[in-house]
Amino acid sequence: MAGKRAVSRNTLPDVIANDLRERILSGELAEGEVIRQETLADEYDVSRMPIREALKRLDAEGLVQFTNNRGASVTKHSLPEIAEIFDLRILIEVDLFCRAIPAMTSTDFSLCNQILEEMEASYDANDVGKWGTLNHQYHSALYAAADRRLTNDVLQGISLHSDRFVRMHLSVMEQREPAKKEHRDLLRFAEARDIEGACTTLREHITRTKDELLRLVAENRSAAGDPAA
Repeated sequence: MAGKRAVSRNTLPDVIANDLRERILSGELAEGEVIRQETLADEYDVSRMPIREALKRLDAEGLVQFTNNRGASVTKHSLPEIAEIFDLRILIEVDLFCRAIPAMTSTDFSLCNQILEEMEASYDANDVGKWGTLNHQYHSALYAAADRRLTNDVLQGISLHSDRFVRMHLSVMEQREPAKKEHRDLLRFAEARDIEGACTTLREHITRTKDELLRLVAENRSAAGDPAA
């Protein structure tokens, strides 16, 4: 009998969906931008079938709007919808953090500190893409000890939508020290088992990001003559 064969666990639609997702989150594919299947098929040197499957997956995630007859476009959220995304983050993440802090161990604190150091290095290197990924990993590490799998699944979907706006915010943010300090404070309060201080700081951290982002998106859309501003 032949030996085991090395088979990639990622199918072609998986690979394409992952790449398109990153292009959307990075802003390379802008909100509202039309996505043409034939163009993508040419770019990826594949038939339209895996492109269609990839777009269906991104549609299920809410990152694109896809119909078989009309094609696809990058999802464009209204300002109230953007605000809602961050309001949901506040509701869920503050609850997770409050539950996690009493259960956090030295291993949890060590992992958070390691990610935080990598985040700060990405700040200094102006690597927005890497910072976005590390930011998500850091927040996830802060909440991991809560051990709330279903809640984390819900948060994962919301984070997909918020990530591209967070990256947009960082790319134009001139003063990054407040964000760096807030991230450090989150860990400091958690290590001190100060649940009230930690959760108040987290709520203020996400709220500040939301308010600054709403102003930024409104200004950008207004400058572009977009009535959705």
